[in-house]
Amino acid sequence: MASNNSEREGIVFDIQEHFGIIATNQSGWTKELNLVSWNQAPAKYDIRDWDEAHEHMSRGITLKAEEAKKLLELLKGLKL
Repeated sequence: MASNNSEREGIVFDIQEHFGIIATNQSGWTKELNLVSWNQAPAKYDIRDWDEAHEHMSRGITLKAEEAKKLLELLKGLKL
C-alpha cells in the first residue's frame, strides 16, 4: 500500500507503510498492522480496523518502536 494521506474528523493521518492484515471481519473491515503518522507526528506502529478505502477506522493501539519490540518479546513467549 502506498502512502495514504487523509483527514477524518479533524484527524490527519498518513499510512506510511502497510505490513499486513491480521483479520477480516464480516463487514469487510480489516484489522491491520501499519506504520501511521497521526497529526503529522512521527509515525508509530498501529493496529486497528480499517474500511476498504482506508477512510474510516476504529479505535486502535499505537506503539513506539521500543514498545513494539517488547510486545514481540512477549508474544514469542506465549504458547499459541
